[in-house]
Amino acid sequence: MTRRACLLTIWVLLIFPRWLPAHILPLYRMLPDVVVSDGGELQYQDGKPHYLSWSSAQLVGKVRLIQHIAGRMSARNMNETLMTALKAANLPREYYQTTTIVNADEAVIGTGFFVRKRIEAGKTQYPWTQFVLDNQGEVRKAWQLTPKSAAVIVLDKEGRIRYVKDGSLNRQEVQQVVNLLQVLLSQASSEQGDTKPRIEK
Repeated sequence: MTRRACLLTIWVLLIFPRWLPAHILPLYRMLPDVVVSDGGELQYQDGKPHYLSWSSAQLVGKVRLIQHIAGRMSARNMNETLMTALKAANLPREYYQTTTIVNADEAVIGTGFFVRKRIEAGKTQYPWTQFVLDNQGEVRKAWQLTPKSAAVIVLDKEGRIRYVKDGSLNRQEVQQVVNLLQVLLSQASSEQGDTKPRIEK
């Protein structure tokens, strides 16, 4: 590339940054490795919440929707429509799991306690969902997601990225995500020799 072309490219990136995705998550690739040790995956042991070190390597094995959200109400509400649609879809849990990663590093000052309590209440209500508390924002930094926002990522059971949207989904995109999950689940169940995956109520 010539010097003139390089300068033109830099000028375009500076003038039109919104043209560029904030993340570095190309389709059909694996997610960048990241470990969350300050916080981690929420699990209940003897009725008490415990946070265990979590790694993105644990995402392989099931079709998965990852919801990454900043620890503030505005981000939490961005994709309520999608979460409602997923509940209505009754996806089979033997092949599917939702992973919610909350970036507590972006919580409003003084609200960290309430963010943690909301996560723990969510795990109690939806024990089959994976909840990860990220106190240092390690996931957002590793995946270069937009600050103070929400992102949705769909993985196939091998852990490859099949869909990613940084920001709020519209109704058409919500339906696109649900349809994609159903296709991936059909493929996963066929590979297991189960043509009718069991839906757990």
